Amino acid sequence: MRTLVTGGAGYIGSHLVDRLVHLNHEVTVIDDLSTGNLTNLQAVHSDIRFVEATILDADIVETLVGDADVVFHLAAAVGVGHIIEQPLRSLVINTKGAENVITACVKHDRKLLLASTSEIYGKTAKMPMSEDDDRVLGSTTIARWGYSTAKAIDEHLALAHAEHGLRMSIVRYFNSYGPRLDPRGYGSVVANLMRQAIDNEPLTVHGDGSQTRCFTYVDDTVEGTLRAALDLRGEGKIFNVGNDHETSIIDLATTIIAMTGSSSAVQHISYEQRFGKGFEDTKRRIPDVQRARDVLDFNAGVALQDGLQRTLAWWRATHR
Repeated sequence: MRTLVTGGAGYIGSHLVDRLVHLNHEVTVIDDLSTGNLTNLQAVHSDIRFVEATILDADIVETLVGDADVVFHLAAAVGVGHIIEQPLRSLVINTKGAENVITACVKHDRKLLLASTSEIYGKTAKMPMSEDDDRVLGSTTIARWGYSTAKAIDEHLALAHAEHGLRMSIVRYFNSYGPRLDPRGYGSVVANLMRQAIDNEPLTVHGDGSQTRCFTYVDDTVEGTLRAALDLRGEGKIFNVGNDHETSIIDLATTIIAMTGSSSAVQHISYEQRFGKGFEDTKRRIPDVQRARDVLDFNAGVALQDGLQRTLAWWRATHR
């Protein structure tokens, strides 16, 4: 098939591009390289068409969507730090940019895979988080909730168009990690902690570190994405794509220290020190993965220890 990947030079996007090329699909990538990197595509560069542009350019988006059979929309402003530091830019990209992609898919009758986020659930205390659960958010004066709200608008828009014939599916990613993580760690606690450990710097853990997440290796993230997009049973549905093994951030930090042989110690810092006054975090985040298992026969299979070892091997090979 002819496929379009928005944000295809990014961390997850580039792994998805690799898989699509491996499966012999034609691949076009659009990316403005604000957080993506062409080096992520170097292995398949000669096999794809790359367009450096923003999804805010509706004319370019419409042309590229018209040339595709399936559109994977991954382009977004991500990372809590980015969202807080650039709230207006993030909101515009994550709403207007997605609207451009969705509108073009509707006009040209193209299948859409919309990449969303576990941030959708906000700070709900209900665990595990199921796709149809209520969302629990904080005040609009807290910038971080703008990301959850923007991605929810994208989901609402896609679902509304689905009522009128748009073929689409939605995936919500849970803490993906793996090779090609940005060393600056803008969207990943794994990247931050691994960089600090390798450099023998203190590993910064927010609060007491008892907050938990479910970390999903990127190969599993991509597999779930492909199944949701290409399996007809997934059309019109939302899927959590994640590993349901719960790990505290302090345990993650100590595991990375041991794995890297680092001399680093853990340094606890307050959320206010890093993100400013009024920041709110979620205490736990665990996906209910039953729907993905039942409908797509998908199960995240890479254990955290194995995935971290693979990520560390890549890091050492590329950051000497």
